Amino acid sequence: MNRTLVKIAAVLMLAFVFFAAVKSVPVYAAEEEAMVAMSEEASMINSKAWAAGIAIAVVAAAGALSMGLVIWKTVESIARQPEAEGKIRTAMMLGLVFVETAIIYALIVAILIIFVL
Repeated sequence: MNRTLVKIAAVLMLAFVFFAAVKSVPVYAAEEEAMVAMSEEASMINSKAWAAGIAIAVVAAAGALSMGLVIWKTVESIARQPEAEGKIRTAMMLGLVFVETAIIYALIVAILIIFVL
């Protein structure tokens, strides 16, 4: 079952990368006049938006998958050993906090990309 979940996650990530590549093709295929007409500032804002969007999308998808996996394994563990429910639940909550912290760090990085760089 884990291999199936990993395969699904890999396919989703590849689909996202493919979509981003296809979406950027018209930018590279544009005529030179259109590229010259686009101001430097507008080009920079567009690049920052794409970078922030990709960063948040990748980290949010990975975080959602990992949180789902943690909860799934926790429920299995509690079903196998109901007497250890308290310890298992405490470890699960600690793990979820670390995953959520990584997602919040990615949000901060995306905000820095937009407003500072």
